[in-house]
Amino acid sequence: MDLQIQQGIKDAAEKYGADNCVVVLGTSDVKRAKSYAETVIYGSPLFAGPLAEVPLGLPVYHVFEEAVRGECSEDQWEDLISILEEFFDSSALAAAVKDVRGKHSETQQ
Repeated sequence: MDLQIQQGIKDAAEKYGADNCVVVLGTSDVKRAKSYAETVIYGSPLFAGPLAEVPLGLPVYHVFEEAVRGECSEDQWEDLISILEEFFDSSALAAAVKDVRGKHSETQQ
């Protein structure tokens, strides 16, 4: 995750509070999806940038997850997202972020 995006997420979490923020990822790479999810939850795994050692604990989803789809109208989904599902492994991307989110919830118990 580049440094400008890290800073923008950190600024939003500080301005609005982590309880009022949700991160929706759109990356097409499973490894990056996991890394980005870890970054907004635990802080940068590379220990670089504005989120180095800054665990925001933000909820994070991939755009292909059903929870995100449920927030869109069918027309929006068809116009903006559905075509992408044909080119990317949408289920693997959604599962990767869900897995990171699940590990975070386990550590919170």
